[in-house]
Amino acid sequence: MLVAREIGAATVVSMTFTVVRPAQGEFSWSITVGPDQPRDDSTADQINAVLGQAKAGESAQLWIERAGPDDDAFALGLGLAPYRDLWRMQRPLPADRSSIATRAFVPGADDQEFLRVNNRAFHWHPEQGGMTAGDLADRMDEEWFDAEGFRLYEQGGELAGFCWTKVHPGETPPGGEIYAIAVDPDFHGRGLGKPMTLAGLDHLADLGLAVGFLYVESDNDPAVATYRSLGFDHHSTNRAYRMMVE
Repeated sequence: MLVAREIGAATVVSMTFTVVRPAQGEFSWSITVGPDQPRDDSTADQINAVLGQAKAGESAQLWIERAGPDDDAFALGLGLAPYRDLWRMQRPLPADRSSIATRAFVPGADDQEFLRVNNRAFHWHPEQGGMTAGDLADRMDEEWFDAEGFRLYEQGGELAGFCWTKVHPGETPPGGEIYAIAVDPDFHGRGLGKPMTLAGLDHLADLGLAVGFLYVESDNDPAVATYRSLGFDHHSTNRAYRMMVE
């Protein structure tokens, strides 16, 4: 029997994977399977039970975290095809210190300018793009939010870029994430990507964290090259699969 309970916008099913009905975006349903969840008949039955709730013509997405060599076959057996790889890249801390000075985000004062830059920089991105004031407020309400770890860089009184970090105390060893980083398109070509990344790593290292990591689209060659030049290596892959419900 499928046991589910509502928590905000998400339904947690048998505490093994997460099902979300996104309010916006391409997909009507999104299922995430954690790295330790067996890819077996029991998991397949639960996923099929969720997909059985979808209406004809709705789209569904399946994320498999830390995808392995057999996961494509598992997803294909459910009728889903791979379409997107999100790489986790990481490096030990500390790194070289950043050459630029940043400041902490000030909730309420910096919201609108951040949203402007974020949505210009991530207009193409399925999760980070199109962020609203409500979306930002929801993220600032999360337990992990720390304004000191949300670093802003200004030039001439304008927000040129930001590096938003997130601490993961449950990691072994404890790690910190470059959660979102962007440079306003008006400031492209000025070599800000590397020092912005290092500013985030500076903050994480100053907290005593031993590992810094981030997630990047596997086909974003310029970003991958930048991160490799900063000492990041590919660690694991979260793979997304999709289908149209008939």
